[in-house]
Amino acid sequence: MLQNAVFKPVAKVYLSAFALANVLSNVYASDQDWRTYGGNRDGDRFSSLSEITRENVQTLEQAWRFDIEPGGLQTQPLVVDGVFFAYTTDQDVIALDATTGEQRWRFDTQSHSWQPVRGLSVWQEGQEKRLFASADHWLYAIDPDTGKPVTAFGEAGRIDLRSGLSDSPENLAVYMTTPGVVFEDLIITGFRTTETGPAAPGRVRAFDVHTGALRWQFNLLPNPGERGADTWPEHRSAGTGGANSWAGMVLDAERAMVFVPTGSATDDFYGGDRPGNNLFANSLVALDARTGNYRWHFQGVHHDIWDRDFASPPVLLNVVRDGRSVAAVAQASKQGFVFVFERDTGTPLFQITETAVPTDAAPGEQPASTQPVPVLPAPFARQRINADQLSSRTEKVNSHAREQLADMQNGALFTPLAVDKPTIVMPGFDGGAEWGGQAVDRSTGLFVVNSNDVAWHAYLVSPHAVADKGEALFLQHCASCHGVDRSGSPPEFPALTGLSGRINDFDMIGLIKGGRGRMPGIPSLSRDDILLISGWLAQQESPDDLHHDKSVAPFSTSGYVFSGFRKFLDADGYPAVAPPWGTLNAIDLNTGEYRWRRPLGFYPELAAEGLENTGTENYGGPIVTSTGLVFIGATIFDRRFRAFDIDNGQLLWQAELPYAGTATPITYAVGGHQYVAIACSGARDRRGPKGAAYVSFRLPTDTHQ
Repeated sequence: MLQNAVFKPVAKVYLSAFALANVLSNVYASDQDWRTYGGNRDGDRFSSLSEITRENVQTLEQAWRFDIEPGGLQTQPLVVDGVFFAYTTDQDVIALDATTGEQRWRFDTQSHSWQPVRGLSVWQEGQEKRLFASADHWLYAIDPDTGKPVTAFGEAGRIDLRSGLSDSPENLAVYMTTPGVVFEDLIITGFRTTETGPAAPGRVRAFDVHTGALRWQFNLLPNPGERGADTWPEHRSAGTGGANSWAGMVLDAERAMVFVPTGSATDDFYGGDRPGNNLFANSLVALDARTGNYRWHFQGVHHDIWDRDFASPPVLLNVVRDGRSVAAVAQASKQGFVFVFERDTGTPLFQITETAVPTDAAPGEQPASTQPVPVLPAPFARQRINADQLSSRTEKVNSHAREQLADMQNGALFTPLAVDKPTIVMPGFDGGAEWGGQAVDRSTGLFVVNSNDVAWHAYLVSPHAVADKGEALFLQHCASCHGVDRSGSPPEFPALTGLSGRINDFDMIGLIKGGRGRMPGIPSLSRDDILLISGWLAQQESPDDLHHDKSVAPFSTSGYVFSGFRKFLDADGYPAVAPPWGTLNAIDLNTGEYRWRRPLGFYPELAAEGLENTGTENYGGPIVTSTGLVFIGATIFDRRFRAFDIDNGQLLWQAELPYAGTATPITYAVGGHQYVAIACSGARDRRGPKGAAYVSFRLPTDTHQ
């Protein structure tokens, strides 16, 4: 039982050769700035700043706060030469004074999609500078001093990321959720797309930082004759796409290697029309950063039918093997695994075993018979539950949870979804690890990862026919998130019940075309099709009124529809499994052993009743400082920003934020003073305050070192 597991402390080891290798590999950036998503090109979220220590962190106080429009905010800002670069909730780019929060400029991207954007990229050579920002399907080059577009880049300062992906690029949903990687005079990018067809085919592309011209590309969804094409059917359906890189990449500049994590192929939950392992979906792919040439790959899930993307960027670090320092890359997964590889060759540094998994699936589906499982480290999230691992807050809660579980398919990890019967998915569809990323203490090789630890459930809807085309379109394009019964899983997936009077046809067209939050846009739908969906939704007064007329032909190409995302909740709306529901973990990647594990977060109302340290779902990741501090927000309901001791996980400081800090923080220094800043917003907490802000902390001005 993972929630009761105790991990014995491992002695802290300092190896001068090991520490020196880490230091030498990171001398490329100013210690004062946070000029790369992930802190530096290694993506290790480590800072050598040392003003804030274990001894004085408890005196941190708010330095400034910058409020923006309400909405979701997931951005990890950049700080370059005392300027704080970030996004607003509607995808405008802002520049603030990093010491006061005073706005210097705001660039209007004219975006109307409200897609999540998690960071920016900066390039500089001498006095020439570019700030790269994405909004909708555009990549912009902005002058960081003025906030004006660099007109020599693309067309009037921007390029269309849909260009070249299909014969009808205007019908594709393409967004650069996570910023690109800058290498020499290139910006290397991936993108987010839809999770049902038609979806954009995954590609990694490198654009010239001066002109925006395409310099190279690597097809993550291979064309016939390319590497990996034999893992797909000879003739793919027109709607097949995905295998895209949306979570972010990291760069080894000395080796000229870029490390690319990828997502699943479409459709996410039924792959009967794409038999095979489906490379390079669900993979970590190493490419030559100058040319895009293939170096090596590892596939974490074969023929994914569970939406098990690699959802966070990998981390570059050095680990000790047989007394020598080895350049490594570590990749965390939604399943709760950490895979660790030798950087040059992709050789696993801990054994990975192809393990037999269940294959009883929906008719037409051909699941892989084995999946890769690392021997070490042990999973950082539970991967299976039973009736004894359900919440026992009250007898009523436990009884209700047991009744629900008894009516579900509850198998081992990688159990295919059942047809017309809910299947437990543990960890849930949001992990395990999520997009916030992980951090590393360079001096010891400690890998810090926060994890969700709650169960979800879903099923495949058996083929049926419908008489209303609006319903058919809804089931094909909308039900995977909002549910076949339209009840959703708020706040991430809003209910689509009771819409009459809440949204007009004009707004519905804009919303479906452009998307919002977790919802990518569906530009392939015509205006008339969207109005059919809207009209059908307006006719439905409650989920109980849904019916299926058997007199017409089936609407779905595959014949199966995903039921929608559902959390396994108790009778009061809390997770139905026993706590912890979210954890923070420190793993020694030299040995694969855990240093410590702690619940992360609490529900204020449960804490008031004496149920503390339950942990909660958490989004956004940690950072680590050279003084042994781990800073993390991430928790949704308590709105806390915390600092832990990396040696033992002891909580050293916490502050209540105005909204949930569901983003990864940064730390930087200006004028000799260190700051720690985080984005926060109220979008994920239905009962909490609504708004969004950036908040920065520093030591009191009278603090003496």
